Formats: sequence, C-alpha cells, structure tokens
Amino acid sequence: MVVLDPGQSLMECVDEAVKQGADALGMAGGDGSLAVVAAAAAAQGVPFICVPAGTRNHFALDLGVDRQDVAGALDAFTDGVERRIDLAEVNGRAFVNNVSLGIYGEAVRHPAYRDAKVRILVETADRVVGPGARTPALRLVDDVGRQHAQLAVVLVSNNPYALDPLALGSRRSLGDGLLGIVILDAPDSGRHPPGRAWSATDFEVFAPAPVHAGIDGESVVLSPPLRFAIRPVVLRVRISSRHPGASPSARLRPPRSPRSASPVVRQEEPE
Repeated sequence: MVVLDPGQSLMECVDEAVKQGADALGMAGGDGSLAVVAAAAAAQGVPFICVPAGTRNHFALDLGVDRQDVAGALDAFTDGVERRIDLAEVNGRAFVNNVSLGIYGEAVRHPAYRDAKVRILVETADRVVGPGARTPALRLVDDVGRQHAQLAVVLVSNNPYALDPLALGSRRSLGDGLLGIVILDAPDSGRHPPGRAWSATDFEVFAPAPVHAGIDGESVVLSPPLRFAIRPVVLRVRISSRHPGASPSARLRPPRSPRSASPVVRQEEPE
C-alpha cells in the first residue's frame, strides 16, 4: 500500500507499482484519481479495485460498491467478483463517469465551486449564455444531423445514465459499449428542440479555442476538437462479494442486452 504525500505524483506511483509487478491495482480516492489508476490497470490488463474514499463516489455507486463500507471494499483484493467494463476517453484521456462542457465545465474550475455549487452555477450560466458571454462557442452535430452552435450544456458519459425517476444519476450498465450524450441549447437559440439525449460509440465537439471541462469532477483544459470514444470492456474490475455488484438502476431493471451482463468470475483467496 502507498499513501500519497501532498504534491506527490499519482502517475509516478502507479508506474512504479506496475514496474514492481503488481497483479492488481486499487485506489482509495475521488473519481478523478480512480480514473488515472483504472486507465493504468486497463493498459496492463490487471484487475482494478475501487475503494470509495472520495466525496460522492459516483463510480463506486454504478459499479455496485457499497459506498458506506470503505474497509469492506478492500475485500476485493482477496475475495472478489470480477467482471469487465468499458472506459471512455476524450482526446486520449480516460474517464470513468463523465465529461461536462459549457456551464458545468466552466463552473467546476471556480475555486469556490465545491463550497457554493448553486451560486457558482447560476453566476456561470449568466456568463456562459448571457449577453456578455466570453467562453468559446461549442459546436456539434447530433445523431439526427442537426447542427448545434449555441450550447449551454454538453454531458458525455461512460455509458448512458438511466432516465428512470427512481434511479436518476446512475447508469444501468458500464458494459454496453456506448457513450451517453446529453445536450442543452442556450435559451432562445430557437432552431430546434432545446435538449437532446442519444448514445454513440464516438463523438466530436468543435470550438475555436481551448475548452474548460469537468472530467470526473476535476477541472481540465482541452484542445479542440474534442474527440470522444468508448473502449468496450477493456477494464477488469473486482468487487467485494459482500457488496451489491450492480448500480441502483440495474437493480431496478434487468439489462436489455447480453453484452451488459458480463461474465463474472469469483476471485478465490490465495492459499
């Protein structure tokens, strides 16, 4: 086990663990840190263990890890259920949850965002879509060929979020091999219905200048064009056999495709 010191590079620690021959990689932290280690695990073909030690732990929720049982999540190293899930990426950078552009992408970079989310979002909305907007114009073409050039929100997720009101905010599967895309046009753009949601295996967003984005809740600047893609079932994950093993929306409704119900293998405790 390695405990990161302030200022220590997570990537350097992961690289060193791989060089030492680690046969599994786990991370206790927020979703942004989990994505870094998950990408390394996928590249090495070793299992990944999610330990929910962040603020909201959205990835843990959708994996079916009990977010209230941090210590129990460690059981996955010795007594876990293994399956394969997708990873998404934007411009080559992996993400486990989503990438937000527009209002949220701008808001998340504000130093006060985590302490005053509603106020910062309202202020950012006025700046992004108001008369004095100074942020780069985002452009994209949706799944039915419509051009969108006045966008307030673009959310691209690693598999689509459920629309069931009982399970909003979770994904039914992390193994369907699809990006979930939700867009909202700025008020009064007037060219077509203001919001749309669809799924795709890849997707592009264009802008005339670098774009501020929220990637798994962390502020990042991306160079356009923004190229999104899904990497189907590239990540092996292990989950404690005592944890649910499925997201809230998956537990409400069984998967619709065989692909999303990936085979599971029980990881026996070593002798």
